[in-house]
Amino acid sequence: MTRIDAKFAALKAEGKKAFVAYIMAGDPDLETSAEILAGLPGAGVDVIELGLPFTDPMADGPTIQLAGQRALDGGQTLQKTLDMVAAFRKTDDTTPIVLMGYYNPIYNRGVTRFLQDAKEAGIDGLIVVDLPPEEDEELCLPAQEYGINFIRLATPTTDDRRLPTVLQNTSGFVYYVSITGITGSAAAQATDVGPEVARIKSATDLPVIVGFGITTPDAAQNIAGVADGCVVGSAIVKEIGAGKSPAEVLEFVSGLAAGAHRA
Repeated sequence: MTRIDAKFAALKAEGKKAFVAYIMAGDPDLETSAEILAGLPGAGVDVIELGLPFTDPMADGPTIQLAGQRALDGGQTLQKTLDMVAAFRKTDDTTPIVLMGYYNPIYNRGVTRFLQDAKEAGIDGLIVVDLPPEEDEELCLPAQEYGINFIRLATPTTDDRRLPTVLQNTSGFVYYVSITGITGSAAAQATDVGPEVARIKSATDLPVIVGFGITTPDAAQNIAGVADGCVVGSAIVKEIGAGKSPAEVLEFVSGLAAGAHRA
């Protein structure tokens, strides 16, 4: 059982929904990013998604793109990101961390070396948005051999013919993208999301977590109410990009987490 599996089992036993928060590693700089990362569990975050900066983030909107550019400009690398996680693990051995990004930096490092290093650092799951199920032998299956969950995205355009393929080797949870388009581009609506989550849950026992388009505590509550939890990324990253202090960012995150946990 991975940390992700254990976390969702514990939440289910408590009758609680999950709150997942995304930040970009190294944004706006390594020290500030590490401080925010360390504070997320105390702010109510159940699962952390840690973005891996990349030069061509095709699925991300301007907010996440700019965060990645700030991180890269500050010298953030894959190794520094893994080192951040290893430092986090010295004081927190239970909060799951999912590394989210693109395949190029992983491929460049070498899959086997990357998986060994990720496991040692304390990474629990991967979301690699540019590797479709047809490429599962590339990274998905090897990752699971290392005990690292491979989390797949489903979208409003994932129809009933495509869904079984998407779910086939997915583990940890299913990330349902609530809107079509890039991150931060529209608001998620529970009335639209609910039936889609039900459709996915009829095909899998995995938790279904909804992301994209969630910016307020009320929205977090509404979306978590029709799923197993919700993800907030762009809204948090926007606070970081505005130059807010780690304490101010974590206060904002705490409000979102409280909203999700009210669901």
